Amino acid sequence: MRNDSDVIRTVSRHTLAYMLFSISEMFRHYDEFDPLDLLIVHAILNANVINVMNDPSLDEQFSSIHAVEPDVIKQGVSRAALSRFLSLPLETVRRRVAGLKRRKILAETKAGLIVTEQNLFRFGNNHELQKTNMLLLTKLLRDLKRSGINGPDDLRASKETSKGAASPRKAK
Repeated sequence: MRNDSDVIRTVSRHTLAYMLFSISEMFRHYDEFDPLDLLIVHAILNANVINVMNDPSLDEQFSSIHAVEPDVIKQGVSRAALSRFLSLPLETVRRRVAGLKRRKILAETKAGLIVTEQNLFRFGNNHELQKTNMLLLTKLLRDLKRSGINGPDDLRASKETSKGAASPRKAK
């Protein structure tokens, strides 16, 4: 059995590679966009569907690659929450959001910002990127398995190694 610090280092190395490959594919596919704008759009997309991911019936209802979450069920996100989540200055977020709204990618609802289902760039419904993500995730899982990490039970961390770990942040 591997020790906790070996597991943490192995998982960190492989998940970082997965994240970088994913971001690289996103940047490559949407090369006409500034990388910061892409980061903002995808952070909003994620915030928009947190409620779907947390509700098993909604998650199943919108699980098809051909199903798109309608704007009316999307959870809006504020500029301030984006600023905190992405660790970006609020003014930068405001300026970038204004440009994305002009391009009709984002819309403002009573609950906050959403990525519109009708956006011309297919953010949130890009089948090519979704399929690429499946390939990258398969590679990540295969690499972790090859490293001796077969599932969540192998990700145990002792109290000493997890005390200083930061918890994941959610955009609200």
